[in-house]
Amino acid sequence: MIQKTLKVIGIIVTVLIILFFTVLPILTDKIANSINGKPLPPPSARARALVKKIFIADLHCDALMWNRDLLEKNSRGHVDIPRLIEGGAALQTFSVVSKAPLAMMKGDNVNDKNDLVTLLDIAQLWPTRTWFSLKQRALYQSEKMRTISGSSGGRCALITSVENLDKYLERRKKDRAITAALLSIEGAQVLEGNPDSIDVLYRAGFRMLSPTHFFDNDMSGSAHGLEKYGLTAKGKTMIRLMEEKGMIVDLAHASPRTIDDILAMAKKPMVVSHTGVRGVCPGVRNLSDRHIRMISEKGGVIGIGYFSTATCGKSLAAVVRSIRFAVDHAGVRHVGLGSDYDGLVPVPFDTTGLVHLADALLKDGFTEEEVGLIMGGNIVRLLRETLPKK
Repeated sequence: MIQKTLKVIGIIVTVLIILFFTVLPILTDKIANSINGKPLPPPSARARALVKKIFIADLHCDALMWNRDLLEKNSRGHVDIPRLIEGGAALQTFSVVSKAPLAMMKGDNVNDKNDLVTLLDIAQLWPTRTWFSLKQRALYQSEKMRTISGSSGGRCALITSVENLDKYLERRKKDRAITAALLSIEGAQVLEGNPDSIDVLYRAGFRMLSPTHFFDNDMSGSAHGLEKYGLTAKGKTMIRLMEEKGMIVDLAHASPRTIDDILAMAKKPMVVSHTGVRGVCPGVRNLSDRHIRMISEKGGVIGIGYFSTATCGKSLAAVVRSIRFAVDHAGVRHVGLGSDYDGLVPVPFDTTGLVHLADALLKDGFTEEEVGLIMGGNIVRLLRETLPKK
């Protein structure tokens, strides 16, 4: 009887282990990174023509967190190289997530316990070096992106400087069946307490970093954190090193005090890679009117997210409403796209649906020139002003 019971227990444990390593990551990806609502109606001919002319760029996606082959068109999630090209996306920022508390959806007073990314890391059989080191998680994901770029047959360039941005722009004038990637990091916890680790991350190809994600860390306080403090002494050193090297400071998820501290010391424009605005959608991480104005005065770009906690809605119209508010308060040259694709959020359309956003912006009264700025032109300008020359 005991042997039979142990055998049954063994079978159950084996099945659970198999499910953990095979079903859990795929099911999580499929459910969390879904499309809201019904298919959108066909876009106008004017919008279809426009997206073939403008440079479209997005400031944030988390596709590297998932074990999908991004060189192939996938049936789940929001982003891969074929879909970027199909949708006309000229540049996608790929952000690295190293740690995200299970309680993150609570939104406020989040601690750094019960890490979701560790579970995904192990379940997706990432290298063991990534299981216990946040820096190694970031470096592994940068390796994934460099491999994708190198294996893409020229379809995906990795942007690290103004020089190779310009070369890519010249190529794209002749061939629009290509796209580009920019590597970013979500949260300075990957530095593991040492600002000098910026050098390692820079050499790995990262050109953007946000001081915080869902919790306070050694460098600064998070909008969601327990204490929500500003930049620490280490954090100020980190910002100086980033600007010296040509790494873009990302204010997404930062506490109001952190935003104030960075605005006070920054010498270059910064971004808010994926956010909402409180004038449309009150929320702990969404920007106040004051911060919208101050970021624009610094020459920055505010990336409007497509997810419900950014827009207080699930529709394309909700995204456009937030873009309109941001433009009215920051100016049309300081607003961009910050989808948060593949970031455990449902959105109204994946990257193949960018033409629908262009159409909705045109119908809202934006000119074609303004749509071009919002959907990518402003980001190109900021990259030229912030990235290293070579």
